[in-house]
Formats: sequence, C-alpha cells, structure tokens
Amino acid sequence: MLRPTHRIARRAAITTTLAFLTLIPGVRAGMAETFAYVGNAGSNDISVFKLADNGEMTPVQTATFAGVEKPGASTPLAITPDHRVLIAGVRSQPFLAVSFAIDPKSGQLSHIGNGPLADSMANIATDRGGKVLFSASYGGNKVALNPLQANGVVAEPKQVIPTGLNAHAFLPSPDNRFVFATNLGSDQVLSFAFDAAAGTLTPSDPPSIKVPEKSGPRHFVFHPSGKFVYLIHELNGDVAAFAYEAKSGAWDEIQRTTALPDGFTGKPWAADIHITPDGRFLYASERTTNTLTAYKVDATSGKLTTIGSVPTEKQPRGFNIDPSGRYLAAVGELSDGMTVYAIDQSSGALAKQKSYPTGKKPSWVEFLTLP
Repeated sequence: MLRPTHRIARRAAITTTLAFLTLIPGVRAGMAETFAYVGNAGSNDISVFKLADNGEMTPVQTATFAGVEKPGASTPLAITPDHRVLIAGVRSQPFLAVSFAIDPKSGQLSHIGNGPLADSMANIATDRGGKVLFSASYGGNKVALNPLQANGVVAEPKQVIPTGLNAHAFLPSPDNRFVFATNLGSDQVLSFAFDAAAGTLTPSDPPSIKVPEKSGPRHFVFHPSGKFVYLIHELNGDVAAFAYEAKSGAWDEIQRTTALPDGFTGKPWAADIHITPDGRFLYASERTTNTLTAYKVDATSGKLTTIGSVPTEKQPRGFNIDPSGRYLAAVGELSDGMTVYAIDQSSGALAKQKSYPTGKKPSWVEFLTLP
C-alpha cells in the first residue's frame, strides 16, 4: 500500500506526463484524432490525411472507387451524422454513390458498396438524422432524395424533382425541417419542407427565394446559431447574408458583400463557402484569382466585415475547416494539391502552413474528428 506522500508524488508524475503529452504534435486529450478526406475527380479516389495538433498533415490512405473507370467533373463527399460512413458521388456513367465505412480509430476507409444516383450530382448531403441522401444535379436540373440503408449504402431514388437551371447545392436546415436547393442558372433558391419520419419532400410556400439576375447562387452555409445563412454567388462573386427564420424557413437578405479581392478585373468564378464551428469567421473561395477571402461575423446582427484575401491552390473549388476551428484546408483542381492554413483565433486571418500533394483534380474536403 502506498503511503500518502508516495500517492501524492505518483499523482504529480501522472499529471506531469499528461501535460507533457499535450505538448507533443498530434497528441490530444482523450487521444481523439482528426482526419481530412479529399475527393479527387481525376483519379476517382479519396486522399485520407491525419491532422496533427500543430496543423501538419500526414497521408494515411488512398481509397479508390471500385468499379469506376471514367473520371467525373467533381467528387462531392458526405459523412453521416454518426461518423460511421463516408459517401462519395461519382459524376461519370453509371452515376453512383460509393459508400465507405470509416474506421473509428485509424480514420481509414473500407468500401461497403455502391448505390444509384439519379444523375451526375454536383453536391450530396445527408439529412441531420442520417436517414436519407440529398443530391443536386447541375446538368440535369434536378434534385433527388435517396434513402440510406442500415449498412450505409444508398438505395434507389425515392424522389426526383425537376428544378430551375443548374441545381448546385441541396442542404437541410439546422433543425432538419427544410431543405434548400440553389439554382445557379435561374438565380433562385428552392425551398422544400422535409418530413423526416416519412422521408419525403414537398415544396414550401413560397417555393423559392429570388436573388439578383445573373448572380449564380452556388453554395451556402448556416451559422451555427441557426439564425443566419450565407450564400456565395458564382457568377458575380457576391456573398450574401440572410436572417433565417426557423419556423417558416424564410430567408431575409440583410447584407451583400464580395468574395473578390481588391483591384479585381476579369470574370468572377466563386466557388465554396464555410464558417468556423463557433460562428466567428466565414471564408469563401474564388477560382479566377485563386484566392480565399476571410470575414468576421457579427454574432448579433449576422453581418460580415471583410478581413482580407490570401492566395491559395490553383482553381480552389473546395475547402473546409477542421472541427476545432483552428485550421482550414483548400484544394486546387489544377494544382492537384492541398494547402493548410492556420486560422488566427482573434482576428480570423489565414496564415499558410504547408502544401501537400493529393490525387488528380481534387474538388472536395471533409474533416472528421474521431472518436
């Protein structure tokens, strides 16, 4: 039996050891690990990286799409809410949703099976309960809903709904009661009521939110509070802020700013938009200038203040922010690479850390912390 002085010394030693471990890059409290998944359209695979606590990325796996030969336009990804399954959309014939099991310790992917998609889908996302997969077809001018089977494989489409031109994103509201679809070519956002129990969509009243002509609404993201939504427009580079009314699903525009850097000349080609988990900072990517623009978010009004722009990978179609809100990773379709940035926790400014090779034509990034 240990004497009191020995017990105290032992506790002190354990405490010192734990404190030391937290200083080692990649070691986190509880040994939770964070992984980045990059969808590569040109090589039909997913690059898996492990993110260390200091922002370093280590490649751990390249997961290929079984039975897929032709490259697609992009490779959208979605992770189920229970963090057990990653789904990749294949945009070449036959149009498939490829499901992978995520190992809860290593983060590596194991192929489960393939399911059918209704068309070439530019965007996929699960509902908040992980029961269905939403998808949007840019070329097919449609959105679809596929049930997710218990094993994570996508079943046949249950609903396929024609839209205006160029459906691009199709995402649920924070409370899972509504689903919204951007129509880039028709300058509108369609609104659907979602019955999670039945797994069905019906048009809302009113059925759409109009935005300025030839602006090209593309991607959007909800503020973590659920009170605001931010929409990036591909064709004019606008970033619009809306007040979001959860009861009715209504969007009310409160501000319009730009993702274009100072002194921009040329044709805008904005792409992606994401917000930090704490809702303090927002980021947008622009492909003509190969830049990322940062904004500070006012928690009360939802309005944006531009922080500034930084250069990034060539043709930054996709990027994302890790669950800690400390790092941002952007991929370049024409550079076949990924650059990691540290997010300044007081200002929101981006500081380049390091770049890494990926597969061919990377277009999508998903982060996941396990367990």
